[in-house]
Amino acid sequence: MPYKVSITPPTRISRIRASRARRILAISEIRSAIIPLSGLIGIRVSNQAGGDIGILSDIVVRWSAEIDYPPLTGLVVRVGRRRAFVSIEKIDVFEKHRISLNSARVDLRDFKKRNGEVLLGKDILDHQLVDIEGIQVIRASELYIAKALGKLRLVGVEVGTNALVRRLGPRVFRAQANPIKVIDWSDVAAFDESSGTMKLRAARANGGIKRLRPAELADLLEDLDRQERSGLIDALGVEAVADALEEMEPEQLESFIRATEPEIAAGLVANMEPDEAADVLRDLDEGERDRLLDLLDPHVAADLKELISFPKDSAGGIMTSILVEVQEDRPIHEVIEELRSLSDHRTDLDGVVVIDNDGHFQGDISVFDILVSLEQNHSIGSLLGESKQVFVGPLEGLEQIAERLIETRRSSVVVVKDSTAIGRILADDIIDAIVPTRQRGRFPRLLS
Repeated sequence: MPYKVSITPPTRISRIRASRARRILAISEIRSAIIPLSGLIGIRVSNQAGGDIGILSDIVVRWSAEIDYPPLTGLVVRVGRRRAFVSIEKIDVFEKHRISLNSARVDLRDFKKRNGEVLLGKDILDHQLVDIEGIQVIRASELYIAKALGKLRLVGVEVGTNALVRRLGPRVFRAQANPIKVIDWSDVAAFDESSGTMKLRAARANGGIKRLRPAELADLLEDLDRQERSGLIDALGVEAVADALEEMEPEQLESFIRATEPEIAAGLVANMEPDEAADVLRDLDEGERDRLLDLLDPHVAADLKELISFPKDSAGGIMTSILVEVQEDRPIHEVIEELRSLSDHRTDLDGVVVIDNDGHFQGDISVFDILVSLEQNHSIGSLLGESKQVFVGPLEGLEQIAERLIETRRSSVVVVKDSTAIGRILADDIIDAIVPTRQRGRFPRLLS
């Protein structure tokens, strides 16, 4: 049974890139005053009289989805065997080589991280991040702090081996900044250190990652570790990520599904286009495939089982089960309104299948012929005319399918079984099947 379109999923993600010239680090006064985190860790913290209080162990910031540059809320200072918290209000001097307090009193209770707090050294440094503007997975080799917007804030991250080498060297080198290779923090999305969820993210980066194109998201997903992948999926939703998975090469997609938690993988498969989902399931071992199918909605599972039951190089094996079917007596103007509501499926909607009252296939009309019809109050069946309707059976081979496409000069052909339309084959599906090593793509459609 074909999958009938009844709901509209989220639209394909369109990416709007903003200039980095508007970022905090574009301000020369701030960029020249940035302080490397590694140069601060391990320095002595003193009181207002110059006496030692302890050694800086880490720096605490507070995250909020509404704040692009997280403000510092305090220090973690090692005092003897304890790790004490020093509030930002008690800091008098915060410089590359010196941190002093405005008070001699320090709460010696062991530091406990509160909700929304992040330790820069423990939670972010050397962890995977996503550079939204550069569209790449990065690993934080260095973090930078500066006074901006009236507070000390996390403003940037540096990547690369140079920062790692500098951190291993003498303190005098660790305190040196390298502004040329610093990425503005508002362009970065980070992950929770313990759960992997993407709850640690700047507001602008959060919006930016949701504007990435599916192909760009696919590249990011391939580079992330398993836990971070789950965090990204949780942040974006399975619909958006499923859209991105369709841009992956088959081997990469198979590996991705295998490395993903079964419940999440099932949700992704359920939200992929049916023909793409069937390809994924075919490549899995029988046990893996059955586990995923058991987690799916029974109707979705039944549709996918039918698709994978056909040979891979047959019409049934490469078709999509997304169809628009209308009865032959429906007015043309009503069909046009229905097509408009399904624009999110525009890459798969090349025509409309016309059926009789018993659901039997009567013909296939291109979207173009429907839109240019001059008599839109007439029935859709009036467009069928006297011409022979061309279709293929589910077991026909690639050569026969190509011949039908050439015969009709169409970019798709309907698959019919026992007088019932069960799917549609697009021209690019034929090319993918004949030339499987080519880069995935889509021919332009009228509704694109």
